[in-house]
Amino acid sequence: MEVSKGQVSNAVLKEILAVGRDMMNHPVEPLPGVNEALEELSGRYRLVLITKGDLFHQESKLAASGLGDFFSGVEIVSEKRAETYTRIFSRHGSGPENAAMAGNSVRSDVLPALEAGSYAALIPFHLVWAHEDAPLPTDHPRFAELPSLAELPSWLDRIG
Repeated sequence: MEVSKGQVSNAVLKEILAVGRDMMNHPVEPLPGVNEALEELSGRYRLVLITKGDLFHQESKLAASGLGDFFSGVEIVSEKRAETYTRIFSRHGSGPENAAMAGNSVRSDVLPALEAGSYAALIPFHLVWAHEDAPLPTDHPRFAELPSLAELPSWLDRIG
């Protein structure tokens, strides 16, 4: 409405709302190998899901995914910054220097986790919002780019 200065028609608004409802009701299907990787990781580490967005939507997606039992904590935040990771890793573990973040966003997952002093693994996905794009910190000693979540357990073994 702001962008169009109130000129959006009722038909367009109805269409936008219908698409939003469809998205909220769309089945959540974990990517191949995610269940197996999380099962292995949860047997060896304390897993905390850190996600940003609408509380109801994120909780609904997690419940629908069937993955919630793998996590000892869930943190739904408005922004992912170094301070966010420091606070969460301290609350759920022994601080950021002993934690690792894995995600598909360089800007929200990797860079702030590294800034907090954590390890960070980028697990690329073919769909990433343009505003989440940033240069890869390939020369950072605590960074890795992994082809899939299935590679995360062996990377964690290598870094100790």
